[in-house]
Amino acid sequence: MKTLPKRPEENSKQAEFENLKRKIHGKLVDKLDLTRVGELEGDVLRREIRLVVEHLCDTEETLLNRTERERLIEEVLDETFGLGPLELLLKDASISDILINGPKSIYVERGGRMEKTSVTFRDNTHLLQIIDRIVSKVGRRVDEVCPMVDARLPDGSRVNAIIPPLALDGAAVSIRRFGSNPLKLEDLLNYKAFTPEMVMLLEGAIKARLNIIISGGTGSGKTTLLNTLSSFIGNGDRIVTIEDAAELQLQQDHVVRLETRPANIEGKGMITATDLVKNALRMRPERIIIGECRGGETLDMLQAMNTGHEGSLTTLHANTPRDALSRIETMITMTGFELPIKAMRQQIASGVDLIIQANRLQGGPRRVTHITEIVGMEQDTIVMQDIYKYVQTGVDEGGKARGHFAATGIRPTFMDRLESAGVRLPSSAFRERIMLKD
Repeated sequence: MKTLPKRPEENSKQAEFENLKRKIHGKLVDKLDLTRVGELEGDVLRREIRLVVEHLCDTEETLLNRTERERLIEEVLDETFGLGPLELLLKDASISDILINGPKSIYVERGGRMEKTSVTFRDNTHLLQIIDRIVSKVGRRVDEVCPMVDARLPDGSRVNAIIPPLALDGAAVSIRRFGSNPLKLEDLLNYKAFTPEMVMLLEGAIKARLNIIISGGTGSGKTTLLNTLSSFIGNGDRIVTIEDAAELQLQQDHVVRLETRPANIEGKGMITATDLVKNALRMRPERIIIGECRGGETLDMLQAMNTGHEGSLTTLHANTPRDALSRIETMITMTGFELPIKAMRQQIASGVDLIIQANRLQGGPRRVTHITEIVGMEQDTIVMQDIYKYVQTGVDEGGKARGHFAATGIRPTFMDRLESAGVRLPSSAFRERIMLKD
């Protein structure tokens, strides 16, 4: 969508508004009694400060209509308590991604489509202040020594920031939204992310403590799917989660959440996912959930799956289930261990039971495109079989992918494990057929 350039008078009025906002914000900072501010709760504090801002607005001679005055007050409050210009975008539930390419170029994704917004920061210094406010709340930092950072917002949204000198046109920030009301199973069924038969199988697999890997590309919904599947875990299980930036929202009572830590300014104190996996094994976990495997922790995760920690889950980046196995092999070699290829594949084949492939298709729809079982080894090759899959047949008038879910007709070999766990699925669930069309 093309953005029309603003007229000169509009630019002048906006600059005047920004100057007034900065002036009132400066006066507010001078007037604040920091000792009293620390004693007040969030909502009470915002109400008190709002009264001060309203008084400061009244003392200015600039003529503002009611709408402009209210907008000015809200933006000053957002600047004081929130994330400045970002607050307007964060309040919009229809936005799934916020992408900042410098202080004057902000894009959002709505309904699978990218669009440019009119929201801007004053300058790069203003943007850096907001980034620092985000990362400092989770005990991280971003500066010239450490110009890249992963962090999270209070609602679990994932934040990545990279600043100059690495980012040439001003700081770049990517916010992957994870709303305060995350998508539930019913929502994913309504969006046709998968079918009821697929849900029955996945629920049974979780309850029967199968080890599951969720594979997919960036933005394919892996974390959302992991959150949804974790809801099938019983309340009595002790779960340990390991993440780079904590965003999983598990509903069980007995959950221990661990988060990696970057090195300090002296280059010391780094705690990696590998360190946390090794420590988690000493914490008597019944299930280990790793937010994402992207390095040497993959080998430790496989060892855990093979040594009594059944029912573990993780995600990784790959485009197909077969590619997911290749990625696991690559990440194991990153540990530096010289494992023979056959031994490595035997570890994978005996540790992983199921691969769930999630893809973001053309036009934005997200689908579980494969539920694939790992059957075992045949010579040096890992044998896999698709139980369910999504077949894309074309695109509709709006440019969105169109297709259907299909059962392959293959009955999983782990059905005995499901039945031992009290899960019984009808044989008709696996009958070869087209199950659901878009």
